[in-house]
Amino acid sequence: MTTTTGSMLSCNMDGAVATLVINRPPANSLTPEFLVELGMAFDRLATDDAVKAVVLTGTGRFFIAGADIRVLASIVSVGEGEAIALQGQAILNQIEVLEKPVIAAINGICLGGGLEVAMCCHVRLAAEGSRLGQPEINLGIMPGFGGTQRLPRIIGQSKAIELILTGDSISAQEAKVIGLVSQVVQPEDLLRQAQGLARTFASKGQMALRASLRAIRQGIEMDLRDGLALEARLFGGLCETDDKSEGLAAFLEKRQPRFKDR
Repeated sequence: MTTTTGSMLSCNMDGAVATLVINRPPANSLTPEFLVELGMAFDRLATDDAVKAVVLTGTGRFFIAGADIRVLASIVSVGEGEAIALQGQAILNQIEVLEKPVIAAINGICLGGGLEVAMCCHVRLAAEGSRLGQPEINLGIMPGFGGTQRLPRIIGQSKAIELILTGDSISAQEAKVIGLVSQVVQPEDLLRQAQGLARTFASKGQMALRASLRAIRQGIEMDLRDGLALEARLFGGLCETDDKSEGLAAFLEKRQPRFKDR
């Protein structure tokens, strides 16, 4: 089933998997209006109990080419620049804290704000031939939607500094080598692979899935001792669930579990 979420996004539902498709020709560039539409779409997905996993992808040769140059040119004051950065950060944070896995299916050019959108997703797959990077330095600016914070956390500080300060883009294969994406697939297989992974996520007990996402997301901001304590609390909380009993029973009975998400 396909539903239109707005003028720049469509949402295709297949079972428990929602696929959001960005369609803002010619390059799927970011504007404040598009960010609002993206945030509203994720608001709806967050509250839709039928949705258990999300795939985000683009159209044509572009995932997201970056910010709209006309929008950047119109920003002429400190206050305007900070406001648009905070708007973008807030919406990308909203995607990152979604307690449903979000897979970025990077189908082509993924630069600047596009890479920042991809990095707030929980898993990133890229099509062979894609290019990824943070080229803002070449425009006399810097990443403003979380690039300076998420990129070092994902690939390490040294490589992140190199990419941000040179503005160079890298291939999908190099992105895989440095851990920026987890898989590189042929373009014609990208959506099928991403949706298949999403279906795998959706088949798991959602209480355990949400707890795992929370432990990873919150734990990375803590020192090891506090992160381990968080993990223990969340693990303990799962031990009284029906899904835990069902999962163990299914294992012992050599059958697939039938999780009820409670």
